[in-house]
Amino acid sequence: MTYGDATDQQVVLDARQGREAAYRELIRRYERPIFSLIYRMVRDRELAEDLSQETFVKALNAIDSYRPEYKFSSWIFKIANNATIDHLRRRELNTLSIEGSPHARTPDAMEATALQISGRDPGPLAYVEAQELGGIIEEAISHLRPEYRSCILLRHVEGRPYEEIAEMMGLPLGTVKTYIHRARNELRKSLSHLRE
Repeated sequence: MTYGDATDQQVVLDARQGREAAYRELIRRYERPIFSLIYRMVRDRELAEDLSQETFVKALNAIDSYRPEYKFSSWIFKIANNATIDHLRRRELNTLSIEGSPHARTPDAMEATALQISGRDPGPLAYVEAQELGGIIEEAISHLRPEYRSCILLRHVEGRPYEEIAEMMGLPLGTVKTYIHRARNELRKSLSHLRE
């Protein structure tokens, strides 16, 4: 069976009935974005792969608890986000990717794991400056609390709306807005030396 035009909700219905092809389709659809999000938070390829696998195991084991009135992407990103934040709290890892995984083997893999800071400028000097700035911003974001970092990444890297971030993180909308506001303030303070 092929799921080319099927909605996530239709695929989930089949997955709930134990259809292996439906499980594989959900993994195919979300494997790369889940890995990308997790990698940006932990900046370790093997760890990101482990946490991605943990996310899918948890999601597929809990597939019956998914409520189809919500977006499946929000539900699975919430599981990934929670697994990653739990790990960060346990290990206190404070890194994320700016340039993409050093283990990425293709340009697509680099792009999938890269934190985009600015548009591409063809000039080599601009590229070097963007790389330096990227490193400084990477360092500043790495010092944020995991919850703040997660909100900032979801909002400014993934481009998720506040409501979806709240749903994914299982937090009230006001809390998400507060976290993003505080994270921006912390980043503003830690990056204030860049203003000239």
